[in-house]
Amino acid sequence: MFTYDFAALSVLDALGVDVAGVPKQNVPEAYAEYATDEGVQDIGTLFEPDYELVAAEQPDLIIVAGRSSEAYPQLSEIAPTIDLSNDWATFHDSVVANAETLAPVFEAEDEVADLVTELDAAVADVKEKAESAGTSLVVLTSGGEVTAYGPGSRFGFLHDSLGLTPAVEDVEAATHGEAVSFEFLLETDPDWLFVVDRDAATGEGTENAEQVLDNEVVHRTTAWQEDHVVYLDPTTWYIINGGVPTLTAMAEEVGAALDGDA
Repeated sequence: MFTYDFAALSVLDALGVDVAGVPKQNVPEAYAEYATDEGVQDIGTLFEPDYELVAAEQPDLIIVAGRSSEAYPQLSEIAPTIDLSNDWATFHDSVVANAETLAPVFEAEDEVADLVTELDAAVADVKEKAESAGTSLVVLTSGGEVTAYGPGSRFGFLHDSLGLTPAVEDVEAATHGEAVSFEFLLETDPDWLFVVDRDAATGEGTENAEQVLDNEVVHRTTAWQEDHVVYLDPTTWYIINGGVPTLTAMAEEVGAALDGDA
């Protein structure tokens, strides 16, 4: 079984499924053992699968999603292939559905049910804390720029599932999907600012999120003054960002922040 999706890998790893191939060049540190295991094939990259190797190995199943989903047509001609791309508008439900799709393939219905139960418990814990947390905003930093995200977006899990009140209800309408200014952060003035550092996740860029946001304008925001600027784990939120175990970790990270433990 080959997977080009690290969200799926998080589920397969939790289930103890034997994974025969991954794109080793792209494997996040959390799953580094797959990159160093000589028994696991290097099957190309997320964007450029090694079609020749895949054809030679003839895996019984190939998983693609998100970044690798464009390879679905060609891979599906080689071996049975499934696209487990997430739906950002119904992110939580689609992640659970993807795990439940994999469950019967590996006769792991009970194990997947246990993973979902753990996720539900973590989400319920954060939702209770969110009731008194005030407003929040999620931003992504990249190349010195800041982009805001709201409900129904790539990082909408924080609002849609965890129940944190968005500082801006319709971020797309407010920002047109463009990078925002530091003044926007001050005008929005969330009680909590959750930050995903894309450059840290990808190993690119020269200025980290802490440096980008450390300026006079941001210093005037409530989030900064209350020490409520939370730098989320960039690999979990940007690279993997899916898979039931990963969502559980994301919920627990937010919960710890709200507790003041992050």
